Amino acid sequence: MKVHDLKPAPGSRKQPQRKARGIAGKGGKTAGRGMKGQRARSKIPVGFEGGQMPLARRVPKLRGFKNPFRVEYQAINLDVIEATGLDEVTPEVLHEHGLLHKGALAKVLGRGELTRAVTVKAHGFSESAKAAITAAGGSVEVLPKPFTGRPPAKGNALTNR
Repeated sequence: MKVHDLKPAPGSRKQPQRKARGIAGKGGKTAGRGMKGQRARSKIPVGFEGGQMPLARRVPKLRGFKNPFRVEYQAINLDVIEATGLDEVTPEVLHEHGLLHKGALAKVLGRGELTRAVTVKAHGFSESAKAAITAAGGSVEVLPKPFTGRPPAKGNALTNR
């Protein structure tokens, strides 16, 4: 037996279709390209749609959804409040101390401990922060948000309407 005598087991491998080998074979003459036209000739990029914007460029690339009405809070922890040494904590006071951005919505979170009574006014509180402030003898006041319902939508598509 020689190398040229070797054959795969019957049915294990299909012969590839030999295109453009004359009119006798299947796929001869025009080789499955039809008659005339651009696609009968050579070199059209894959995905070319005749000058129309191709599907790969029509479909937006950034997936997902960004909620324009998301309400973002800035976190303030109990150990930060303890370090300030203040008896009354409000977003304005925290802004003066450089701990909060101007106009940001403050949310108090429960990391750290309070050793004294403090009056805390903020837009949001975690349950652990509420419990820690009241356990230390302080009081909690939830401030109203500066908007009613939803905040105004942001983004180029929504600004100049």
